[in-house]
This record gives sequence, C-alpha cells and structure tokens, in this order.
Amino acid sequence: MKILIVEDEKDLANILKKGFEEHSFVADISNDGEEGLYMAETYSYDAIILDIMLPGIDGIEILSQLRKKHIDVPVLMLTAKGEVKDRIAGLEKGADDYIPKPFDFQELVARVKSAIRRNTGKPSPLIVISNLVVDTNTHTAQRGGTDIPLSAKEYSILEYLASHKNRVISRTELIEHVYETDFDLDSNVIDVYINFLRNKIDKGFKNKLIHTVRGAGYILKETE
Repeated sequence: MKILIVEDEKDLANILKKGFEEHSFVADISNDGEEGLYMAETYSYDAIILDIMLPGIDGIEILSQLRKKHIDVPVLMLTAKGEVKDRIAGLEKGADDYIPKPFDFQELVARVKSAIRRNTGKPSPLIVISNLVVDTNTHTAQRGGTDIPLSAKEYSILEYLASHKNRVISRTELIEHVYETDFDLDSNVIDVYINFLRNKIDKGFKNKLIHTVRGAGYILKETE
C-alpha cells in the first residue's frame, strides 16, 4: 500500500515515513500544501495523511479540492489542532478520520488500514483467493495452510495483486504503488519479483494463481 504524508514538520514526516515503511507501506512526503495538493492530484495513493496547518495551502483546502475533483482516496487529518470545530470542518469536507497530535503510532497505522479497507469495500483484513490467504494486518500469507516466507517487497506486490484480484495490473501500476514516485518506471524489477512470488506461491500446486497477460501485465486469479 502506498500513502502520501503531507506534514510540514520535517522530523515528524520522516519518522512517520520510516514507521510506515516498517509496516510494509510505501510512503511519499510533502512538506507544504501546494506540493501536497499537486502530488495528491497527480499520483495514485491508497491513503493520505494530511496536516491542517501547512505553508501555502492548508489541509482543509487541499481536502476540499480533492473532493471537488472526485478524488475519493481516504484522507486522515493529523494535526495539533484538537478543537471540535476543526474536527467538524475536516469531516464536513470529506475527511475519513481525524487524529489529533500527540498520537499513538500503532493506532494511526490501524486507522489507516481500516480506512483503506472501507474505501475498497473489503472490511475483512483477510484476502482469499482459492487456498491462498493474505492477511493485511499481519502482512503474512499462507497457501494450503502453510506459511509463505516473504520479503517486505514481495509481500507488498502480492498484497496489491490480491487486493485487485481478477484484474490485470500493469507493471507501471505495480511500480507506482509499491515504490516511491521517483523510481525508474523502465526497470524490470517487477518481473524479477513476480518470478520470486511464483516460486513461493505457485510452485508445487496444480492450480496456478499468478498469470502473465502478454503486453498488459499480471493478474492474480483462481483459474487459467
């Protein structure tokens, strides 16, 4: 999962980025409102963590602009302003959640995951395809009841494919969601990781789940 953190306190933004990456997220950072709005409008994110007090454009205006353009990405307002009126303002503009500083980081991660699940219409943290189970809470996977050892990047790619099961995902889309925005889109790294995943998930099973769609990308589905 890929998130955007719009936070002008650089130290806090970097702490959040590191913490989310330890939970298998990919995180981009913006430290001002104008850049944050541009990134949110230009790139695809699974969720946005948005401060209210920002240089350039404040968080409420960013949220308002996104909703006016029908960008329905989950937005969690993270701010030191804890008054009820500020919470109401954010929620009325379309915020999905409101978390005042200081906050518990584990709770923040849980709220982000919950917001993403609600947005995708998948309230359960478990994604099941045939006898493959992907647990988005624990970042683990099993097939046929056997644990599958996965690196952080392998899990990120598998989770994205599983979250969009039965849909063809292009290499570019995978790169955009599992790497930061400045990653080389021409890299063949996705193909390498897909091969790793095939060896771990499909090897030894008659029913293959990861399929290549020539010229289009990859799809995770139950049947050929």
